[in-house]
Amino acid sequence: MDDSKAENSQLEDSIYEEICKLSKTGNDLLEKDQYLEAVEVYHKTFDLIPEPFEIYQASTWLLAAVGETYFLMEAYNNALHALEEAMYCPKAIGNPFIHLRLGQTFFELGNFDQARDELARAYMGGGREIFESEDPKYYKHIKTYMKGLE
Repeated sequence: MDDSKAENSQLEDSIYEEICKLSKTGNDLLEKDQYLEAVEVYHKTFDLIPEPFEIYQASTWLLAAVGETYFLMEAYNNALHALEEAMYCPKAIGNPFIHLRLGQTFFELGNFDQARDELARAYMGGGREIFESEDPKYYKHIKTYMKGLE
């Protein structure tokens, strides 16, 4: 399916409203460091998205939220799966946050080449600022490969 059709696919209003409501609940749980509960809510929310899920932008941010939560839980294989799935959804490629978490996940799994590529994409899209609240090891990793970074 071409990207223009995927980007224009919309969910029914009632489904979208329920997804937004449940996503907020998941986000609130995530902010309280209640990771398992947040993941459960995100999965329940994702189940509301019809197939093929890859055509809906809601899938992008839900899968990114799942990946973020698993990353914070240090469940890196689960994070990788969710973030890689997100990359098939609208507007994921080029999203600095998704590239950041994907790069960090690859780093934690010991795949430093792919980590470097994804962290560089995060830097190109989000600048130095995207790394400011993150462990400095990630920025140091790309700094050794990218010329001109301070």
